[in-house]
Amino acid sequence: MTTARTPFTIAASLLSLLALGACATDAHRTSSGAPPTSRHAAADPGFLEQFAATNRFRLGKPASIRITPGGERVLFLRSGPRSFEQNLYEFDPATGRERVLLTAEGLLAGEEEELTLEELARRERMRQTARGVASFQMSRDGARLLVPLSGRLFVVDLATGASREIGAGEGFAIDARFSPDGSMVACVRDGDLYVIDVETGRERRLTTRESETITNGLAEFVAQEEMKRMEGYWWAPDGRSLAYTQVDVEGLETFHIADAFDPARPVQSWPYPRAGTDNAIVRLGVIGVEGGPTRWIEWDDAAYPYLATVRWTENAPLTLLVQNRHQTEQRLLAANPESGSVSTLLVERDSAWLNLDQDMPRWLADGSGFLWTSEREGEWRLELRGRDGDLLRPLTPLGVGYRRGLLSLDEAGRAAYVRASAEPTETHVYRVSLDAAPPRAERITSERGLHSAEFARDHSLRVEAHDHFDGGETWRVVRADGSEAGTLVSVAERAGFSVNVELTTTTGDEAAPRAAVFRPRDFRRGRTYPVILSVYGGPGVQVVTASRSGRNTLLNQWIADQGYIVVAIDGRGTPARGREWERVIRGDFIGVPLQDQADGLRALAARHPEMDLSRVGVYGWSFGGYFSAMAVMRMPELFHAGVAGAPVTDWIDYDTHYTERFIGLPQEEPEAYERSNVLTYAHELRRPLFIAHGTADDNVFFVHALKMSDALLREGIEHEFLPLAAQTHMVADPVYVRTLYERIMGFFERTLRRE
Repeated sequence: MTTARTPFTIAASLLSLLALGACATDAHRTSSGAPPTSRHAAADPGFLEQFAATNRFRLGKPASIRITPGGERVLFLRSGPRSFEQNLYEFDPATGRERVLLTAEGLLAGEEEELTLEELARRERMRQTARGVASFQMSRDGARLLVPLSGRLFVVDLATGASREIGAGEGFAIDARFSPDGSMVACVRDGDLYVIDVETGRERRLTTRESETITNGLAEFVAQEEMKRMEGYWWAPDGRSLAYTQVDVEGLETFHIADAFDPARPVQSWPYPRAGTDNAIVRLGVIGVEGGPTRWIEWDDAAYPYLATVRWTENAPLTLLVQNRHQTEQRLLAANPESGSVSTLLVERDSAWLNLDQDMPRWLADGSGFLWTSEREGEWRLELRGRDGDLLRPLTPLGVGYRRGLLSLDEAGRAAYVRASAEPTETHVYRVSLDAAPPRAERITSERGLHSAEFARDHSLRVEAHDHFDGGETWRVVRADGSEAGTLVSVAERAGFSVNVELTTTTGDEAAPRAAVFRPRDFRRGRTYPVILSVYGGPGVQVVTASRSGRNTLLNQWIADQGYIVVAIDGRGTPARGREWERVIRGDFIGVPLQDQADGLRALAARHPEMDLSRVGVYGWSFGGYFSAMAVMRMPELFHAGVAGAPVTDWIDYDTHYTERFIGLPQEEPEAYERSNVLTYAHELRRPLFIAHGTADDNVFFVHALKMSDALLREGIEHEFLPLAAQTHMVADPVYVRTLYERIMGFFERTLRRE
């Protein structure tokens, strides 16, 4: 059924559900009042505390790695092993030594860091939880750094280490970036675009908001969350003007989120484009750094309302990629910033949907052509195109397993560096020729696992990142000749156990879905174990990778050590297996993914008799939470208990760009929404279901969990519900993380009736 669009009356229901959540919490406690603990010898009793305190073992790792243009320095961010506060570090390849370059405490002179709601929301879109020095930008010549902190802007001279604040105007500075020559900085304050002279500190406001519904220079919600376009302005190559987006949200519905945990706190209101409703109106204009009138770029925005990508580089036209509402056609346009007119460079079409690649287009330095990626031939390929958009030649061979995107372009060496792997559980760094015909790709990493790399602009130095089950993560600093200059140190804590996992396919056939089977470290042959499916199951995400830091790898092993077999499967609809594999979910979010997971479990159990399919649980978060709820409702004969974390339950309440890409507009394809809607099947629930959701989630709003709980209550169906007070989609509070997984394991202990 397609649910009627009614206003979200969250506050009235929240108090009763908080009480329900408290009851669910009590139900998970032992008679002593303490959370249940494992009775299994292999389980690490300190794991959850460590897992939570280290933000899932992410804290303390090198991040945001940048290399100066000539390879003289490697810069990176790193926090302590149990701190979200990041500092900026410098690694010297000549000596192999590192030093602290900047701290937030030093820049702020002891003042407390402050973040606005807008900045917090922007960081949520980037899945960024760090505090302190959360980001930095290097000037093109590598001489200066720009560090935003607490809404203020600091410029750092790399040669001397001296820092100074610039542009201390009113309003929180967002998305600050250098001009191409480093002499100016642009930023957004209170929804308007400003430029600041780095030497004099003089600040100029370039735009003036015409109403509270209009912002200038900021990307709209769906651009950030779904297109991964985080920018709302772009410097001209000569630094004399900027292109910027003007976003008007007047026609959008507004979501009002009250904090029942803190009733005195003001209600937060967010314009939100639900599936089938109006999107923000987005225009692209060009304005000079001295101010003056805006010259608007004119394209057919009625036919192509989504502004997906903008590029403006030296010797190349202002380039924009626009999509139609159905995301089945997109046009790459060259714009004239003086007249506002556009011409078409290329058109891409797909009967299901088109995926975006924010690394493209990548123009050559002389403007003679650009790199482009396409799935036109059934898999991702990197292409070289002429200035007019015509295809010159493909650069990646078919079958190499190219993953969209670009690591680096070495025009002097006539090569591009990309990630690729024919084996979907791994990624490697490849060098591809810009000139070879037929295309030629050379693999430059060897060890199993996931590889990536960051390059100096002159390619004299690179940092190779590697992750595998055996050795964990490493960051090697490598010279062009292959010799090693050192490593970037990680201070992240490590779980005190190895991973007992088998990477396989569900049937043993290479064409079948990839699967990971986690066994207890004290696994005993001849014994049967209950099974827990660790699932995402949706587009854009792989859960089966050859990496220790992969999605839920360590958590899955810890669960297995409680006396379970934990299985993860990447069925159809997931990436890295080609266009047809991914597009099969068009029009139905759950049918094929659920069948593939079920078939995969049965096929694995036929090969692994230790898997007891009479006791199967399923857990997931976000799309995985949606999948878990659907699994216990639609296949109770296989799935005996489910944990639904932050689930989308009614797709009409999720955003336009994501939802409509896969199941169309609700006005045109209501049956797709009915098929994919948890509420359609809620009355069929006969298995235990545990729901957890952050009350401050501004991605999958808390209303989704409330709607599902309401539907179940009205059917008289018991379920367990745990509201996570003031938590967003990324539950970061260590107390909540630890408690959440204690409750999940307590739920499975009870419902799967362990021996």
